[in-house]
Amino acid sequence: MQMDKRERPINLNLLAFTFPLPALASIAHRITGVMLFVGMAFLLYGLSLALESADGLAQAKLLLTYPLGKFIAWGILTLVGYHFVAGIKHLLMDFGYAETLPGARLAAQLCIVLGVVLAVLAGVWVW
Repeated sequence: MQMDKRERPINLNLLAFTFPLPALASIAHRITGVMLFVGMAFLLYGLSLALESADGLAQAKLLLTYPLGKFIAWGILTLVGYHFVAGIKHLLMDFGYAETLPGARLAAQLCIVLGVVLAVLAGVWVW
């Protein structure tokens, strides 16, 4: 049995859609999780270097004084901050809070604002 061309599934262009803010906050939560997984390589390298010897610890400290090292540290702290806040938002939604559209919008806005505040605080602390 052959399908008519009109009945075939259509490949949708996801870039043509405008997603609501709660969906964007949820997608950002997933993206930060993946980026944190990748960032763990840098953290594990620094930990390995620091645990080798006293010279390795000095070298790890020196890496964090370079602008690229500070940027990576700030980036990882920013990812952790947003991912943590968004995770709390998802946990609260699992308990039945912010399940309505206005509540989900408010929770997403709060999540993004707190993520930005944590990013600024991480930047002040690192730089």
